[in-house]
Amino acid sequence: MDGKKILGSNIAKEFIKELQKTIYENKIDVKLVTFLANDDPAAEKYAEVTAKACAETGVKYELRKINREILEDAIIEANNDPMIHGILVYYPVFGGGHDQYIQNCVNPAKDVEGLCHTYRFNMYNNRRFLNGVESLKSIIPCTPLAVVKILEYCNVYDMNKSYGNHLSDKIITIINRSEVVGRPLAALCANDGAKVYSIDIGDILEFDRGHNLQLPKYRVHDSDKRLEDILPISDVVVTGVPNLKYKVSTDLLKPGVIAINFSSCMNFEDNVVSRASIFVPAIGKVTTTMLQRNLLRLKKHQMNWSIKYQNLTDQ
Repeated sequence: MDGKKILGSNIAKEFIKELQKTIYENKIDVKLVTFLANDDPAAEKYAEVTAKACAETGVKYELRKINREILEDAIIEANNDPMIHGILVYYPVFGGGHDQYIQNCVNPAKDVEGLCHTYRFNMYNNRRFLNGVESLKSIIPCTPLAVVKILEYCNVYDMNKSYGNHLSDKIITIINRSEVVGRPLAALCANDGAKVYSIDIGDILEFDRGHNLQLPKYRVHDSDKRLEDILPISDVVVTGVPNLKYKVSTDLLKPGVIAINFSSCMNFEDNVVSRASIFVPAIGKVTTTMLQRNLLRLKKHQMNWSIKYQNLTDQ
C-alpha cells in the first residue's frame, strides 16, 4: 500500500490558527520589515509568499526594495527603529562572505531568521537560551525549524524518551549542507540524539551525539559510506538540491521512510510514495509560519528585555 502525501500547508494550519489567536486576542501590534536588494526570481517569490502569510495572520509586513550598496545602512536604521520588531533580508545579495557579514548586521533582537552569529553559535553549541535565561529562547533558522516541526507532526520525535534523546535510534539523511538549512538541521537533529548523515557534493559527514547526554553537543566524523549504503537504512530522508535533474532513487529508500523535500526542485522520483510512509513535497508554508513564530518570540523578548543588545552577543 502506498504511503501518504502530506502538504506543508496542511501541517501549517494549526500553527497559523495559533498565530491568529495570539495576535488578535492580545491585540499585538507587530511589524516585519524585509529588504529585497537583488533581482533573484526565487527571492522575489519568497517575498510574495511571506507577504501573503503575514496578511493571513495579522502581522504588519513591509517590503523595502533597495540598491544593495545601501543595504547595510538600511539595516542599521531598521535596527534602531523601535516600531520595527523583525528584520528579514532576501538572499543572495553579494554572495559568499559578504552575505554572511550582512547577516551579522541584523540586531539579534530583530533577527527573525536566526542567521546572525549569536543564534548560530547557540544552535551549534546546543545552547537553547540566551545567556542561560530560560525566558529568552534562542531563535532557530526558519527552514530547519520547519523541518523539525514536520518531523514532530510525523511522530518521528519520541517524547517519552529523556530530553535530548527524542531522536535516539533514528537515522536521518540530509542531502544538503548549506549554512541556511542543511548543516543547521543536521546539528538540531544530532543534538536530539539522531545519527545524521550530511551529504554534500564532495563528501559525507556523520553528526552524532547518541545517548551520551554528558556531551554538550553533537560531534562530526568523516564517513566512508556511500549514499547507496546510507539511504536503505535511513528512517528519514530530507533533500534540498536546487537541480531539476537530481533525483533520489526510490529503489534505494527504506520501506516506511519519511521523505521531505525542501528544494524548489523536486528531488524525489514520482513513485516515492511506493516506499515512503509519508512524503512531504514542499515546506514553504511551514517555513513562513515559523518565521512569524520567531517574530512573535522576538516581540515578546523586546517587551521584557532589560539587557542591552551588546550583552546578547556575549558568549
